Amino acid sequence: MSELNDRVAPDDSSGAMGFPIDVTIPSDLTLIERVVSIVSRHCAELSLSARVCNMSVPVALTEAMSNAILYGNREDRSKTVRVRAAVKNGELVLEVADQGTGFDLDACTIDPTSPENLDREDGRGLFLMRSLMDRVERFSDGGNVVRLTVRHT
Repeated sequence: MSELNDRVAPDDSSGAMGFPIDVTIPSDLTLIERVVSIVSRHCAELSLSARVCNMSVPVALTEAMSNAILYGNREDRSKTVRVRAAVKNGELVLEVADQGTGFDLDACTIDPTSPENLDREDGRGLFLMRSLMDRVERFSDGGNVVRLTVRHT
């Protein structure tokens, strides 16, 4: 895909959840870096800390998008992943939506540092997201949505 659907809308001063970034891509792992770059660039413009913009957001968003493509959409390129980002009430809110059936966030999150999980290859992404973000939620909105929230510091 030569061009991403990167729509940037003005901030909604009413306090309602507006999404200044709204990007939709096919289920293609090679597009993750470009989307993360768009979000990180806007993150920096919001005067969020360097740690949040350069480490927390890129790592957590990369993991959420990878999971959406690999597990949610099963790498089906005919399915899409939508990434939305907004700032509301001092928090950066990122949503990654896929066309999968969903999962149990708590049941799928493991501690990869515990001895019984050291050899497992799964579960590390959710662990990282929860370690780097202030809040990680999953809900259904006609598909599967993971919401990552970090406080503006």
